[in-house]
Amino acid sequence: MLVNLFLGLTGRPKRGKALFTHAVAEARRPFWYEECGVPDTIDGRFAMLATICALLVVRLESCGASGESASAALTERFIEAMDAEHRQLGLNDPGLGRRVRKLVGALARRVDQWRSATGGEGEWGETILSSVYRDADPAPAAFEQSQQALRDYWRRLGDTPEQQLVEGRS
Repeated sequence: MLVNLFLGLTGRPKRGKALFTHAVAEARRPFWYEECGVPDTIDGRFAMLATICALLVVRLESCGASGESASAALTERFIEAMDAEHRQLGLNDPGLGRRVRKLVGALARRVDQWRSATGGEGEWGETILSSVYRDADPAPAAFEQSQQALRDYWRRLGDTPEQQLVEGRS
């Protein structure tokens, strides 16, 4: 019982840590910024991370109870990371909670968009423009690269066994 009161003092990894670590590693790949033309800015990096997390959440939704739990854990780590990053940037003021909620809302919007696109109801290209590039206008070759890479990533997620995916291995 006391272990639950002092989770920060135990050696157990936080719930969803491996899954979030996977998302961060994928979003940090130089390929996205060099080949796909994602702006290498704080906003561009956030867009890429939120896009990868959204695709993971959508895929996890198909995994039943373990997927729902993993999705919630991933979202918790996302929120925790956004809060920590803003504090490190020196944005630790009364508006921090509102900014983090806005970022979580941006993730939720992407989840809805990707749920539609991967389900065949939405258009991949429009979803990529909105989710990854926002206000930027990517070069056609870069956009094609990102479109192919995100489709490949989605396919890879679909091919990954549920337990492996939940553990952050794809």
